[in-house]
Amino acid sequence: MTKYRDEVFNHEQLKLIEEVFRHVASQMNFQILEINGEDEHVHALIEYPPKLSVSKIVNALKGVSSRRYGKAGFRKPHNKSALWSPSYFAVSVGGTPIEVLIHYIKNQKKPS
Repeated sequence: MTKYRDEVFNHEQLKLIEEVFRHVASQMNFQILEINGEDEHVHALIEYPPKLSVSKIVNALKGVSSRRYGKAGFRKPHNKSALWSPSYFAVSVGGTPIEVLIHYIKNQKKPS
């Protein structure tokens, strides 16, 4: 979620976030199975090995994407240095078919 829940993402910005997330995933050896977002948050379905912690993954995704977002010349919420809220929501799934989760993420209200 973006800092202060500001509506900052458009299609181009979400495309950059996805590119950065996928780059971080390849560097850290985990997979982004699906990603999509709305104007103030991003949903990502991630498959990761047990040696990685959720907090390390989220920290890397948020840190790298915030820096790249600023370098690309996009405005951060309230013109501050932080793009993301320090909080996040993560849930593990076991019994739900992956296709259901992918469908849910793909059908988020994407900004234009």
